[in-house]
Amino acid sequence: MEFLQPATWAEALAAKAGLPEAVPVQGGTDVMVELNFDVRRPPALLDLSRVAELARWTREADGRLRVGAGVPYARVITELGDLLPGLAQAARTVGSPQIRNRGTVGGNLGAASPAGDAHPPLLAGNAVVEVESAARGVRMIPAAGFYLGVKQSALEADELIRAFWMSPASGPQYFSKVGTRNAMVIAVCSFALALHPGERRVGTGVGSAAPTPRRAVAAEEFLGAELDWDAGLTPALLTRFGELAARATSPIDDVRGTAAYRRHAVAVMARRTLTWAWHDLRSGNFDRRAD
Repeated sequence: MEFLQPATWAEALAAKAGLPEAVPVQGGTDVMVELNFDVRRPPALLDLSRVAELARWTREADGRLRVGAGVPYARVITELGDLLPGLAQAARTVGSPQIRNRGTVGGNLGAASPAGDAHPPLLAGNAVVEVESAARGVRMIPAAGFYLGVKQSALEADELIRAFWMSPASGPQYFSKVGTRNAMVIAVCSFALALHPGERRVGTGVGSAAPTPRRAVAAEEFLGAELDWDAGLTPALLTRFGELAARATSPIDDVRGTAAYRRHAVAVMARRTLTWAWHDLRSGNFDRRAD
């Protein structure tokens, strides 16, 4: 197995173009597990840890955040927690402190596992994934169109993930995860919610309850039509929102949980996260430090 270690982004793109089968490695928290268990043996590893620009994030002229694919979860928590609270909450549930210091959202995107913790808040926040190839240049892929199947994404063979883009939170955001414990565990299922009060809109993301991470579009549309942003939530509205969120799933039975349990848990998490977020919005607990 070859080990490629480019020092610049241009070198990384050239290496990927020359050997499309090379597997990118940033923190290695997913890839090295697969290698250790002999799940796959790629012809080469493409170590991106020396590409300095991948470890940076910036606030762009349009107000959105551009977060390099190499920014680890620990920095998402400490540096972006006020701006992307839903993603930061998800990051806190990822592995141990050592894993959070090495693992990255970019790596989560590259693995495209339906159970990846970063995916639901990326979907709820309308994230866009920036990818690039030496031959075709940059493509911007909305998160909702990035996941194509179990551990399959819209990436072409010669493309690398450069960054993801998200707007700072305009309202409360929450992430909820069901597992045998809060961290160091693969999610049985997960749910993210983002309130966008200025647009009178709600964003959602569901994880580990379908072949791909996905939005609960019907649940979002229901709230967009039925939620009275001046009056508030009702038990009937919460129940219906949970039902529609559960309907967005297509789970399976496996060693971590049954399909029926996953559907039930998603409905519960949808109701709870909406209740928490609404309470923060109405009580003024949401601090618009994103402005």
